Amino acid sequence: MSSQARGMLLVALAVAAVVLLPDGAGAVAAGRCTTSTPLKTYDKCIALPTQGATLAWTYDARNATLDAAFTGSFISPSGWVAWGVNADAPAMTGARVLAAFSDPSTGALLALPFVLSPDVKLQASPLVSRPLDIPLLSSQASLLAPARTVRDGAAVTIAATVRLSPNRTRVHFVWNRGLYVQGYSPTIHPTDASDLASHATVDILTTATEASPIASATLQWLHGSLNALSWGLLLPVGAAVARYLRPCASTGPAWFYAHAAIQATGYTMGAAGFALGLVMGSASPGVTYKLHRGLGIAAATAGSLQTLAMFFRPKTTNRYRKYWKSYHHLVGYGCVVVGVVNVFQGFEVMGLGASYWKLGYCLALATLIGACVALEVNAWVVFCRRQQEEKLMRREVEDVVVKDRAAAF
Repeated sequence: MSSQARGMLLVALAVAAVVLLPDGAGAVAAGRCTTSTPLKTYDKCIALPTQGATLAWTYDARNATLDAAFTGSFISPSGWVAWGVNADAPAMTGARVLAAFSDPSTGALLALPFVLSPDVKLQASPLVSRPLDIPLLSSQASLLAPARTVRDGAAVTIAATVRLSPNRTRVHFVWNRGLYVQGYSPTIHPTDASDLASHATVDILTTATEASPIASATLQWLHGSLNALSWGLLLPVGAAVARYLRPCASTGPAWFYAHAAIQATGYTMGAAGFALGLVMGSASPGVTYKLHRGLGIAAATAGSLQTLAMFFRPKTTNRYRKYWKSYHHLVGYGCVVVGVVNVFQGFEVMGLGASYWKLGYCLALATLIGACVALEVNAWVVFCRRQQEEKLMRREVEDVVVKDRAAAF
């Protein structure tokens, strides 16, 4: 067979494969939506902005009934895929969802209803299935061919028929997927930016979609690098310089200039990283990291107070100088601790909890802590030695005084 003939045969086989591929599987493979599913054919469809998910639906305006089918994919053989609606906002809290996963007893595919209350988001209680308080007329879930069991990458369609409020065509949809199901309770999903942005508002008449944008990867890396270097390393180094070089008489005022220069550089870089975080937050409405954001605000506030305090530093002869020093030390060490903790929280937010980046930062921080421990031990040894020498000197002076008094009599 000639090369030209072989080429034509390969093209023909490829075309045949696309034609014979089930509609749902073809949609998942190509990342495009389709109105045809193994369950039925719908009027409209869209590709959702995250996780390669799609949504197809038919809307009957006469009785405000939405007949929809969500298509997503599993990320674990023991995982789950969920999709639903939120009557109030495009957010997880308050959503009514259907979660598909494998029955722990029989292995059959289940589609159970769940109400995502605030307690579930805070992980204060496990997620327990219960009937939805919305007009859910029907629901079902099915795996798309060629998948026959739940596995990593298996596509699933979750279909439901819901009666909406009359004349309300803008619907808030939410969807997500997780790694594990404990019994019949889905566990928390991954917290990458794309996972937290898995919600959209769709006009079911026009297919217009309002999705939460995700901050670019460049901004995320720049934000993380600036903050890890500033709050996580430079500010602790500056604090160590002040603590361990100041007692050395040979350094003179050099310790102060080194301390001020390092802290000023660290604060400037940290402020830039904090500003980038604000920009990313405003560019990603609905994507919130409450702990990370709270710690960042606390660190930035403490750093700003330290900077402002330098302009109100009393002279060494001022009686309020000791109170200012106590404040400076307390706020400074607090800023360092909060900054380091937030760097670790940032690694988790960026999905780098088990990465070489985190390992490298841990090694750098461990080196700094080791050096501080050695210097602290040395400082206490020097302090105790000086105390002993001063004690001996006082005894010698007292002996001389006693001898002089005895000679005088």
